[in-house]
Amino acid sequence: MMAIHIYLFVLGLILGSFFNVVGLSVPVNNTFANRRSACPSCGRKLTFSELIPVISYMVQDGKCRGCKARISPLYPLVEMLTGVLFASAPIFLGWSDELWIGWTVISLFMIILVSDVAYMLIPDKILLFFMVIFMILRVSYPLSPWWDSIVGASVGFSLLLLIAVVSKGGMGGGDIKLFAVIGFVLGTKIVLLSFLFASFYGAFFGIIGMLTGILKKKTLIPFGPYIVFGTLTAYFCGDSLLRWYVSFLR
Repeated sequence: MMAIHIYLFVLGLILGSFFNVVGLSVPVNNTFANRRSACPSCGRKLTFSELIPVISYMVQDGKCRGCKARISPLYPLVEMLTGVLFASAPIFLGWSDELWIGWTVISLFMIILVSDVAYMLIPDKILLFFMVIFMILRVSYPLSPWWDSIVGASVGFSLLLLIAVVSKGGMGGGDIKLFAVIGFVLGTKIVLLSFLFASFYGAFFGIIGMLTGILKKKTLIPFGPYIVFGTLTAYFCGDSLLRWYVSFLR
């Protein structure tokens, strides 16, 4: 069993490297198919040894071998995070049909994490592509009841749209559409918990950033990463946390 988790971790590392490319390319309409990876600073084509996830970053001390420009730590972070999430998903979801949903959700989230951090943008192309996949998966493995997908999508979209209207643009259109996708694939309960956890993470790290001087009052912060981690918390641990909270109140 351990060997399977190791395999999933390595697979996640490799896919994480690909998700980095997609997340950085799609928002600026760059094609990534049949194109060799290159240093974004000097344009030098990368060798095979420079494309090994995480390890190449550590060996090169986070710098390009050619121009010595700093490589964004976002690359190894996403690779490692994808590996950990792919390997740990069966622990939370079990070896069930839902696991295919979980791995697809992780894939979407890693791409969004990259694009929103790099450009403060969640591309419609990415959401539409994954929405088609989620629709196929939910037809094969529906929620119980099946109409919870429709209700969840409506709740997720309406909730974020209401916040955007009230805050007069404080919530981006990409965030609104992302919550609709989350509601469709994971249902009403998870999308509501996702919003709760995302808001908590956003407020917590926002306060920490203000207190430490990292963030200023008018600093624009992408909400996508908080949605990602809030949804993963709700999806993997939501039921356990709810049971703990209810028992705590009693």
